[in-house]
Amino acid sequence: MKKFMKTHVFITILLVVVVIGALGAAAYFYKQYQMSQKLLNNPTLAAQMQTQDLIERVGKLIELPKDEQPTIATVADITKLKNQPFFGKAHNGDKVLIYTKAREAILFNPSANRIVQVAPVNIGEAQAPTTTSPTPAKKVKATPTPTKEQ
Repeated sequence: MKKFMKTHVFITILLVVVVIGALGAAAYFYKQYQMSQKLLNNPTLAAQMQTQDLIERVGKLIELPKDEQPTIATVADITKLKNQPFFGKAHNGDKVLIYTKAREAILFNPSANRIVQVAPVNIGEAQAPTTTSPTPAKKVKATPTPTKEQ
């Protein structure tokens, strides 16, 4: 009889653990489903999450400016950029984080999880117009073109 009770208790505990595990898995996958639906219905949110993830990954490798959000670009066709030294070691799919206030650009390879290049950014600021004396326009005398009737 004691053996029967021990087996019965063991099976009950095992069943409770399996049910709790199944409920936990169901809750996890339901939450993942809800998040994927939210991202599908709101592409802006998906882009913001990707941007934040990228900033966190790069931030683990290098100190990033804290007071601004970067502009992010993806290298789509490296053949068009090969003549620029900054993109000398770049590959298609690499990300460029451009910090305009800090005047810094970071080339990041997401597949290798490494920084390829860091360079200063020279962004032309709007310069105040210089005052120059206007040059007088040249006067051109219009002469009529003779027609065949004359």
